[in-house]
Amino acid sequence: MGVIYILIPVAIILSAIGIYLFFWAVKTEQFEDLEKQGMSILFDDIDNSETKNTQDKEDDTLKNEQSLHQVNNKNSVQQVKHNSQADPTNSK
Repeated sequence: MGVIYILIPVAIILSAIGIYLFFWAVKTEQFEDLEKQGMSILFDDIDNSETKNTQDKEDDTLKNEQSLHQVNNKNSVQQVKHNSQADPTNSK
């Protein structure tokens, strides 16, 4: 009989937590689009390939920009060396 004094409050607390979580889920619109997750499985590969292609293009663009930057740096260093050799009055 003493165990019932423990089980009833535990059941009430668990029920209250369950009710709170249900209303939280409704409030945050967890039940709005039930078909989205089922349909996302069908179209997942297409989205990943498009994302991958976009990332590859961005990576290529970044590499091209870095190589251009390196070439520009080499050219500017060569120009500085050439200018310092051509002008003997230029002292560092």
